[in-house]
Amino acid sequence: MTLEELQQMISRMYSRKDNARGIEGTFMWLMEEVGELATALRESASKEETAKEFADVLAWLATIANVAGISLTEAIELKYGKGCPGCGQMVCSCADSEKP
Repeated sequence: MTLEELQQMISRMYSRKDNARGIEGTFMWLMEEVGELATALRESASKEETAKEFADVLAWLATIANVAGISLTEAIELKYGKGCPGCGQMVCSCADSEKP
């Protein structure tokens, strides 16, 4: 499944609720799921449970992108399509102490 297909699927399933909730409410759900992912990673949950938490985070990210009118595919291409935003290389050569 591509990011575009994910966004379309999430939109079909949840757009009525997501649009009614708005960006602020949707953002809070995204943050809750990030917290659940952090807990799964910290507590060494099973691979299956951790995978489900990753899926939840990705789904809520797609949801908030939909509400904001942002294509995740276009956003990724814009930011990372030509390489690392820091050094411009496809294999990052930024110092380990630097972001990214």
